[in-house]
Amino acid sequence: MATLTEIATLEEKYIELCKQHGILPSTAILSAFFEAEVKKSRNQRCIMNLYVDRVKYDDYHPLLELSSEINTSEVQGIDLFVRSSCSLEDHYALSLIRSLNQKLRVVHLHDSFGKNFWRDVFFKGLSCKVLNVRSLHFHKLNIVGDFSQLHTLVLDNNRIVGFGEGCFSCMPKLTYLSMCDTLVSDLWTSAAALLKLPSLKELRFQIWISCSDSSSIKSQSSPSSSTRDDKNTFIESNPPIEADIWEVVEQMDPSLPIEETLHSMDFSYKIPEHDDLGSRISLSSELYGEVIMREEVRKGKIQYVPKDVSPVGSFTRKFGNVGLKYISSKASPICSEKHYRMYMINSLPKLKVLDNLAIRKSDRDRAIETYSANFEDLPYRRKKESVVRVLEKRETRSSIGKSQNSYKRSLCAAKMGSSASPLLHSLPFLGSGIYQDDDNSQLSPRQFEYHPLDPSLMVFGTLDGEVVVLNHESGKIVRYIPSHGSQSSILGLCWLKLYPSMVIAGSANGSLKLYDIQKASSVVTTNSHVTSGSVTFDDFDQLTSVHANSTDQLFLASGYSKDVALYDIGSGTRLQVFANMHQEHINVVKFSNHSPFLFATSSFDKDVKLWDLRLEPSRPCYTASSTKGNVMVCFSPDDRYLLASAVDNEVRQLLTVDGRLHLNFEIVPRVSSMNYTRSYYMNGNDYIISGSCDENVVRVCCAQTGRRLRDVTLEGNGSDFSMMFVQSLRGDPFRDFNMSVLAAYTRSSSVSEIVKVNMLAGRDSTEEEAHGLRSFPSNSMGG
Repeated sequence: MATLTEIATLEEKYIELCKQHGILPSTAILSAFFEAEVKKSRNQRCIMNLYVDRVKYDDYHPLLELSSEINTSEVQGIDLFVRSSCSLEDHYALSLIRSLNQKLRVVHLHDSFGKNFWRDVFFKGLSCKVLNVRSLHFHKLNIVGDFSQLHTLVLDNNRIVGFGEGCFSCMPKLTYLSMCDTLVSDLWTSAAALLKLPSLKELRFQIWISCSDSSSIKSQSSPSSSTRDDKNTFIESNPPIEADIWEVVEQMDPSLPIEETLHSMDFSYKIPEHDDLGSRISLSSELYGEVIMREEVRKGKIQYVPKDVSPVGSFTRKFGNVGLKYISSKASPICSEKHYRMYMINSLPKLKVLDNLAIRKSDRDRAIETYSANFEDLPYRRKKESVVRVLEKRETRSSIGKSQNSYKRSLCAAKMGSSASPLLHSLPFLGSGIYQDDDNSQLSPRQFEYHPLDPSLMVFGTLDGEVVVLNHESGKIVRYIPSHGSQSSILGLCWLKLYPSMVIAGSANGSLKLYDIQKASSVVTTNSHVTSGSVTFDDFDQLTSVHANSTDQLFLASGYSKDVALYDIGSGTRLQVFANMHQEHINVVKFSNHSPFLFATSSFDKDVKLWDLRLEPSRPCYTASSTKGNVMVCFSPDDRYLLASAVDNEVRQLLTVDGRLHLNFEIVPRVSSMNYTRSYYMNGNDYIISGSCDENVVRVCCAQTGRRLRDVTLEGNGSDFSMMFVQSLRGDPFRDFNMSVLAAYTRSSSVSEIVKVNMLAGRDSTEEEAHGLRSFPSNSMGG
């Protein structure tokens, strides 16, 4: 057996190497050797603390040359820290870390490095047992390298939004994971990523700081022996993991392996030293584990909550006669999702602690009930099967009495169950100069509609007043109609169903035209004199919405007024203006899909109204009110329901016959009066999709039960990843679980995109696989 190099020998060799390079030895490195020698003399584990941010360029080469000796020395582990900006260039710092990889124990890294550094770390891995990464500006986390020894991962205070398909796939021993104060918000993709961690026992996206219930404690403790705040409450120092990890290392027992050290620290319940409550209360076994992770909150570090400010969230747990009140701190957005805790507990059956609160059997039982009542694991409540198995059943007819629709549902469930992240595909004409005579121009979509008969076509209107017909499967522009006169955004579009080459377009300036796309140009050009076979109608000032009836004889227009105008398509005339139909302006007007006389209006006056042209619309058939201003309304494909969307995620489904509430989808609001929400149907009457202009999420819910199936998070390009929001959306009428979303960026310099979403294809699917999954048409499957 080879003799291990002693620490004193390492120090001597380091000094000799410095002499050879003509430099003075680094005090930081000498201090590391000295501290390790002291630990050895005390019969403690010989751990060396190396602060890379203190290593200068001159120190680099001697230390690098010494690394092979360190790896074969009596040093039992290296705790490596980069706490601030590092003077070493990225490749030097990386090579130094790699040279010491065999001995790495704790690694704390601050994001003072470039993307290539992080790609190397995340794709190749490290052999450390604790990794703490701060201030990352990566929006999508994709740690796929070999982290087979990693036990604890701290990702607090980072701008992480989501996870790559392979993230966490090589961390078999990871037990503790903290992602407090990140931008993670998606329950589905987060749970799917976390399921790749077979040893995960403790997870947190927020910190519950406990304040004991004064009413229950006051009778059991002496005021003279306790420290209280002005509300007579006891403050318990729950340890946030985002505190400096080198403070944690100082508290680790150097005589124990790191797993045992962390375990003993994490499962300790600490009563403040000045409080004798612990001697007065017999704490139940459930109480141990309520406050876990590390002792990192020190005096003065507990978040102060003023009397007049409500905390992010709070609740009280009872332990016998003792009530403990908990206040949320450092919460990531995912914690605001409805039923977040129950969803995570149900989805991660091996988890023992969530957000530093122990998971009890009663929590598990309640999580199963809550999940079943509020979520769909797979569409149509199907059980998970492989695609091959479903196809075998269909071909062999092994399931007696099953219809083709039943097989189709099972196939959809199998495909969706194979990937948590759907395929997102921006239409390729966007973001590039496409004009024949102006390479610097771009098309900026503002509204769009699928063609009613041709599965490959959609029309979109632009901010500059152009109308474009696109083959959205190939990305090829089929027809182009330039803006006429002053450029004004196209806000209303409607295809005629009986005359499928005709489309109505309404502009913000009130212009209303009927175009025949067969007569439009097939070349994108700035020539405004190109013919388009248009019919011009009387203007409707400040227009926002147009819609034709089921017989293509009439259409309605609404806008920033209390009025609605009725037009005759055949004659090109305006027949009537219905005045003062609402108390405030009418955002959207929609005809029924099957009755040529019924139509609905939605307004910021908080009302949705149903009207009948046969009754002379002086009085509505009924009025249904919401608590906020209504952004839009639409009929279900079979006209049984009205889907009303109000500001800030208030989405309700009404019975068309009398306006009674059928379903409230109970989407969590953002508490924003400008968060305009839009919702439409998908898969016939089966599902609804809903998105809002302050959010980058599309929510998919069952239209019959209200259960949430998935959230689809939009992803921008590069630095705009988290800057997208939903401006409009439509379900694909020909393909199950496909939709398109008009997504805008908060940056004024960025062009809006039409993003196609295929929920039956994974994000890593090939183009051929995605095309195959998009190819089968959709028919309504009922409830």
